[in-house]
Amino acid sequence: MCGRYRLSRRKEVLAEYFGADYADLDWQPRHNIAPTQQVSVIRQVAGGPARQASMMRWGLIPSWAADPTICARTINARAETAAAKPSFRDPLRKQRCLVLADGFYEWQRSGKWKQPFCFEVGDGEIFAFAGLWDSWLGTDGHAVQTCTILTTTPNALLADVHDRMPVILSVECYDRWLA
Repeated sequence: MCGRYRLSRRKEVLAEYFGADYADLDWQPRHNIAPTQQVSVIRQVAGGPARQASMMRWGLIPSWAADPTICARTINARAETAAAKPSFRDPLRKQRCLVLADGFYEWQRSGKWKQPFCFEVGDGEIFAFAGLWDSWLGTDGHAVQTCTILTTTPNALLADVHDRMPVILSVECYDRWLA
């Protein structure tokens, strides 16, 4: 499970790397991004080749949800079962995003203690998690954009630390994931 991550780059660096406009976004680099906080994501603009940078709340609230507290249970979606789960089924088909990061944290349990580990790609390079998003209409009529991070079985580097890890997309897969 990915419950904390890092995105420590300035928005100008993200704009150049992902080819998306960050001019109007209130983004500041952060080293400890937690569920329910606003996070930086990239979506594909409908009907065009342009990528759109957005801020979304981490913890997916399905458009049909009556209660927004569901987001505490939907910060992650298992890649193996997302297509079958009502919360993730529609977003998996048509509302995909890139959740931007340059590191993520997992905790290894040892008795009653938990040891945190920070994982990076390469030498701390920028990367993207496979994400899904949805828009929920609150009782006040205000739309809330939310997202989740897909997880999978861990690779050899993480297997001794945790039984899940976020799905990390290679740069070559960004366009295909967003399409």
